[in-house]
Amino acid sequence: MQTECSAEPMLFARLDRRDVVADFDGGAISSDAGALLLGATDRAIRMVDRFSDCFSDGRNADRVVHEIRTLIGQRVFGIALGYEDLVDHDDLRHDPVLGPVLGQLEASHSRCAPLAGKSTLNRLEHAPDGEDRYRRITHDPKAIEDLFVDLFLDAYSSVPTEIVLDLDATDDPIHGHQEGRFFHGYYDCYCYLPLYIFCGDHLLASKLRRANIDASAGAVDEVARIVDRIRTRWPQVRIVLRADSGFAREPLMAWCEANRVDYVFGLARNDRLVDHIQVDLAWAEKEAARTGRPARRFADFRWTTRQSWSRRRRVIAKAEWMPGRGEDGANPRFIVTSLPPDRIDARTLYERVYCARGDMENRIKECQLDLFADRTSAATMKANQLRLWFASMAYVLLAALRRRGLAQTQFARATCRTIREKLLKIGAQVRLSVRRIKIAMASACPYQAEFRQAYARLCQ
Repeated sequence: MQTECSAEPMLFARLDRRDVVADFDGGAISSDAGALLLGATDRAIRMVDRFSDCFSDGRNADRVVHEIRTLIGQRVFGIALGYEDLVDHDDLRHDPVLGPVLGQLEASHSRCAPLAGKSTLNRLEHAPDGEDRYRRITHDPKAIEDLFVDLFLDAYSSVPTEIVLDLDATDDPIHGHQEGRFFHGYYDCYCYLPLYIFCGDHLLASKLRRANIDASAGAVDEVARIVDRIRTRWPQVRIVLRADSGFAREPLMAWCEANRVDYVFGLARNDRLVDHIQVDLAWAEKEAARTGRPARRFADFRWTTRQSWSRRRRVIAKAEWMPGRGEDGANPRFIVTSLPPDRIDARTLYERVYCARGDMENRIKECQLDLFADRTSAATMKANQLRLWFASMAYVLLAALRRRGLAQTQFARATCRTIREKLLKIGAQVRLSVRRIKIAMASACPYQAEFRQAYARLCQ
């Protein structure tokens, strides 16, 4: 027969004639006290409230314990804090910090926790985009897509003169039999092929797509929607699209030319293009042989394809020679652009404008590696698209924290993972009294100054 007794504390060692003992009797303690900064960031940009407005709740109000806003905040904050799976919320629902941050000190029902568990959140993630007799929570995909653009526009205190929109497609490997799975030869796996659109560190679109398509498929529709919404608010802003050679397609370039949008796209090299810059390549080879260092030269000319392009366009060529590679030292690269020569020269356009698109790769890595945007393991594409949007909203929240609260600190350009590990994963004891909820964070936290500075800036 089991008896009730106090467990013996765990003895680990002796130090200076003292026993080092441990036990699970610390009371209400959380390892995620930095969620307070997420709550302050959300109050500054009102992301959770606006995201919640994109959902409809058809549940019986008398039986609802966890409101839509709480469910959405819990899921987005959970991803930001590193909890990628819904099963994690069976423990996280009792967290003494996350509950108050989301406005839930205790549940309205005595048998429930302040926050929702995996089953309730699973219904949210599988919310259909229309009426369903079996699911009472639904979402509006168009409203969610527009919200990303609105959050971007609201982040500016004044209208910029020019903005650059970066487009890119990446692989999202899948390991089950999800709807829309296809094998992609380039990535050598079964995957989805999501389309991302960024402006600096602002995420404007994350569109889940099948992998049996061209990288630019659907880009015209997405860009047209985003540009229209931007110009409704900022009619005079100049817009430049930037992408790799997978987007140098006639429909997208023609649309840009017809809608006052400039573009800078990579251009896949071919024998005709390489032959056109043989003189420049020969010069670069001679210069590299003389100096023993890589040499490059830029060519600027008008070009058209034999069939696919409807007009001649400006092409910039980088004729580069890398010494030490023998006959394979040639490294030619090409871009196509609508920007005129009198506005920007060839070298600046390639080195300062086009090459800067590489920073977008870091933003995509943050979304997929740090915030689990590649956890698309649901059976249907609609559910996986909603999962991608939850992860994307977590990125928007952390990017806003970095931009608004951490400017001019050592974390001003930190990744989402670094921000989480340094500023969000802080141990704290929670003390509840009649008048206040005291969250006593670890005194040994080495980043107290940055935390206080972020709090002050977010509360302005």
